[in-house]
Amino acid sequence: MTDFEWPFRIYYEDTDSGGVVYHSNYLNFMERARTEWLRSLGFEQDELITQHQCLFAVHSMQLNFRRPAKFNDALVVRSHVVNVSGASMEFEQKIFRDDELLCEAVVKIACLDANRFRPKSIPSFMLTEIQGER
Repeated sequence: MTDFEWPFRIYYEDTDSGGVVYHSNYLNFMERARTEWLRSLGFEQDELITQHQCLFAVHSMQLNFRRPAKFNDALVVRSHVVNVSGASMEFEQKIFRDDELLCEAVVKIACLDANRFRPKSIPSFMLTEIQGER
């Protein structure tokens, strides 16, 4: 898959009292980027749950902070699927301010049955789209 880019801006509510992005907000930014990536492929998460009993949850994450983001910064999350197998996907996600790397993560996402919250294979119609992007 080619890199998916999702631009956004840092608001005051994203920062601590010093105007620096609070560390847990980087997870929110990456989550939103993955949601927008799914949407760009034609998949809405609420429809996946109601029509296909399929949802995605973070299984594990490794996160490295490089530089701080600050109030009013214009940033971009770059997301790249590095592996798809059975019931999971692995992403590399990086947050940049211009060309400066601020934060990077490797995120493993599990596909779950929406009723039982147990692992389930990624639906074949999704795999076709995801693998077509790789």
